[in-house]
Amino acid sequence: MIETLWFVLLAAMLAVYVILDGFDLGAGMVHLFAARTDAERRQVLASIGPVWDGNEVWLLAAGGTLYFAFPDLYASSFSGFYLPLMMVLWLLILRGIAIEFRNHIESPVWTPLWDVVFAGASTLLAVFFGAALGNVIRGVPLDDRREFFLPLWTDFTPGGEVGILDWYTVPVGLLTAAALLLHGALWVQLKTTGPVHDRAAAIANPAAAIAAVLTAAVTVLTFAVQPQLAANLAAHPWGALLPLIAVGGLIGVALLRADERGRFLSSCFYLGGMLSSAAFGLFPNVLPGVGGAASLTVYNAAAPAHGLRIGLFWWIPGVLIAIAYAFFLYGKFSGKVLDPKPDQ
Repeated sequence: MIETLWFVLLAAMLAVYVILDGFDLGAGMVHLFAARTDAERRQVLASIGPVWDGNEVWLLAAGGTLYFAFPDLYASSFSGFYLPLMMVLWLLILRGIAIEFRNHIESPVWTPLWDVVFAGASTLLAVFFGAALGNVIRGVPLDDRREFFLPLWTDFTPGGEVGILDWYTVPVGLLTAAALLLHGALWVQLKTTGPVHDRAAAIANPAAAIAAVLTAAVTVLTFAVQPQLAANLAAHPWGALLPLIAVGGLIGVALLRADERGRFLSSCFYLGGMLSSAAFGLFPNVLPGVGGAASLTVYNAAAPAHGLRIGLFWWIPGVLIAIAYAFFLYGKFSGKVLDPKPDQ
């Protein structure tokens, strides 16, 4: 029971990270298209400036929770996914320094360079995070020592000698990019005014349609590559409510055209419903095996039960502090962003 609780807590922290930092990434993806002048691009950056680094705290907290609660999963995944994790690390670094460096030098080359880096790193991070989720859902070839290694690609099939990229993980990566593009466009629309606001709204509409089509396609593919999903739905029919939340979120994005806050909150429900559906479909696996390999589950990958119980006494106050800080931060910087100064 305690192992299941930690699985739910970890999944919830990852969902919070995706919802919060997801609009940061999405804002980066629309950065070059919703904003066309330097003043407009400073407006986009100002919409995420007070919160983007705080949002990434949830990723660090989720990594710490993973290390504590499921050490075997942490060890296997961080060694097996070494190559893509290094790529993600460099993209996170490039994205962070692009935000901080762009205004340090006034130059017709310097500023546009970091704008491109910011947009490119944000887009690639969305695709890489999606492909990583696809690998976890599909499974990996764990050996007897619970270790694995994945090349970047093999024959692009999600069975046998799998690679990081195949005909399942690539669509999941594209779906993630479309979903975060939508999420970021809605955030920029919510936080800005003028031409940036209007262009962000124009980007959100086709992004929602693309996300809807890819969501349907990836759902079909997921049932094909991960039989645990169908088994869990048969055993627990209430789990069908989770994808319905995602569908309801997409419908809200489509219908609430005049309600900026409602559209953005609908996008949050869409992302939360999708991630909750993925966690439900995987359980009790945390890293499925492919090709007859054994899987890592919430039971055989978890830390000792006594340690997990003691850990709750430290985890709960820490997370409450993070939640309180997030509420304070978003309350402090609520509303539309003001026109930023040239050095912001």
